Amino acid sequence: MNKTDKKLAFKIYLYLGALFITSLVVSNLIFQKFFIWQPFGDVTIFGATLFEISVGVLPYPVTFLLTDLISEIYGKKSANQIVVAGIFASFFSLLIVYLASASEATSWSPVSNTMFKDVFGNTILAVTASMLAYLFAQFIDIQVYHFWKKITKGKHLWLRNNFSTFFSQFVDTCTVLLLLCSFGEISWDKFTGLLISGFIFKIIIAFVDTPFLYLFVYIMRKRFNLKINQELTLES
Repeated sequence: MNKTDKKLAFKIYLYLGALFITSLVVSNLIFQKFFIWQPFGDVTIFGATLFEISVGVLPYPVTFLLTDLISEIYGKKSANQIVVAGIFASFFSLLIVYLASASEATSWSPVSNTMFKDVFGNTILAVTASMLAYLFAQFIDIQVYHFWKKITKGKHLWLRNNFSTFFSQFVDTCTVLLLLCSFGEISWDKFTGLLISGFIFKIIIAFVDTPFLYLFVYIMRKRFNLKINQELTLES
């Protein structure tokens, strides 16, 4: 790979990393709003509406798509580095939210202390739970992805994309709900319904994002003349 291609590859890696970190941080800031999406009508599972989910779930699948893309093109090490950077950014944003929450609002502030705490009051606990679950799930996703990549010798992209995402998304959903229920943020009677609802939603999104992964991988392979199972090396 010549110098120009290496610069371009690194620039794309940075942009993908920026998208990943943005999606991760935003999902942790907006998670307290829940919405209902009913493509199958009024269906209820263990007391939870299908789908009754947090808006924080919306950008989450993007992060798994991005790590799968980075894993495919740049390799396991580069994907792990992006995940670690995302975790660092999330905790840094948590620190900023904490400082903002601790600052007393003026009498004329459009956002009062009460309003701010209503929105961000549970962020510290929830983000901690979310990060523990997410860190666990993302590293599992990368490990499973590369396990299937090795088994299939770089072929059957849809297989490793979906298998790794299904498993890691279940781990993420289950772990974060366990932590939130244990901390008393969500009642235990909602656990099963939210778990099934959230997991099914993520499965649907995983199927939807598979064609996009194929498209992006095709573009990257064509641009950098990569063969199947060949990865870009960013290090000199």
